[in-house]
Amino acid sequence: QVQLVESGGGLVQPGGSLRLSCAASGSIFSIYAMGWYRQAPGKQRELVAAITSGGSTNYADSVKGRFTISRDNAKNTVYLQMNSLKPEDTAVYYCNADLVGPQSTTPDDYWGQGTQVTVSS
Repeated sequence: QVQLVESGGGLVQPGGSLRLSCAASGSIFSIYAMGWYRQAPGKQRELVAAITSGGSTNYADSVKGRFTISRDNAKNTVYLQMNSLKPEDTAVYYCNADLVGPQSTTPDDYWGQGTQVTVSS
């Protein structure tokens, strides 16, 4: 069984910062890419940022220069540092991992349960 558990969401004022964390646990053989997606009410889920096992990163244009994704491979954990937050960043943020889990020889997609981020004054 593999679990992705997110933490760090909450309410913050515009211009503020939050740091999201996502820890993968369970029977994990290897983790490839990890990332963060978000879904605002009435909108489709979109990629926010992703990072490979080697540390290469990719960001949505809307968050470039404000958000930073990082990971600790020893802890199977991915982070999202969010600075200069805007009301349009309000969404449920989901952690995603492409990993080889139990009874599998190829990577599959795993998702966290989501954490709410609200940017409002």
